[in-house]
Amino acid sequence: MVTDDTLPESGEASPLIRIRSLLPGLARAEQRVANIVLADPASVARRSITEVAEAAGTSETTVTRFCKAIGVGGYPDLRIALAADTARTSSRDRDLGSDIGPEDDVRKIIEKVSYADAKAVEETADQLDAETLRSLVDAVARARRIDVYGVGASAFVALDLQQKLHRIGLTCFAWSDTHNALTSAAVLREGDVAIGISHTGATTETVEALQEAGKRGATTAALTNFARSPITEVADHVLTTAVRETTYRSGAMASRIGQLTVIDCLFIGVAQRHLDQTRAALEATYEAVGAHRLGARPDRRRQKEDGR
Repeated sequence: MVTDDTLPESGEASPLIRIRSLLPGLARAEQRVANIVLADPASVARRSITEVAEAAGTSETTVTRFCKAIGVGGYPDLRIALAADTARTSSRDRDLGSDIGPEDDVRKIIEKVSYADAKAVEETADQLDAETLRSLVDAVARARRIDVYGVGASAFVALDLQQKLHRIGLTCFAWSDTHNALTSAAVLREGDVAIGISHTGATTETVEALQEAGKRGATTAALTNFARSPITEVADHVLTTAVRETTYRSGAMASRIGQLTVIDCLFIGVAQRHLDQTRAALEATYEAVGAHRLGARPDRRRQKEDGR
């Protein structure tokens, strides 16, 4: 289970990434301060604590509490961090990082969507906790079986992980139906691994399945965008993404990019632990479906048809 003391430090990542990650878990008044910061970080870097407090409709004490909640010592430290982050951001970044407007043409939509996707991968990688990932890789690599839970858009990511691990010979199941997920979780035991995927970290079905798996002794892990969301309370390991939502790109749309980045890192780490098995399995699975590709060599097709 993750507590405030075990949250990963922000490191070199933008302070805005950490603020977005912690936003749902902040007090209501602190959320107002966060929204002021996220809306115009360059402006906040130039403003006094009194000005920010007035803009958020709260007190200077609340602004100070907000700073401590996101892991900076106080308001002066926040201003310095925001100023440094603003200096790293070019005018092109600020333009493409803005929301898609109704007046944007198709070329601008392409630029903004591709920029946002690339930024999601970059920012997710910047804040991803390597030690937590390494611990989860170890657990998955030695697991008897792996259950992955996810509903909605997260179900597709769960299926992607299931397909990857299954292809290298590991026993892995992806569950999106609530009853099936809970039934499967109930028969897990020590030595098994259960992974819950939820962008918000508050999806009831996913949280319940992960909690049930933990009760049965399985090692549990959560993949979410918010480090203090409910799912983190029932997870032994927590990996986070850094995905921004916009008017046209809700969490369901945007979350996949960051989640798939983490899933790929997890898969590669596990594959390294079973290198010989991985190579043999990938070759065998490639050969098994080779005859079903258009343009496959005729001799390979004949061998398949002849059972050779």
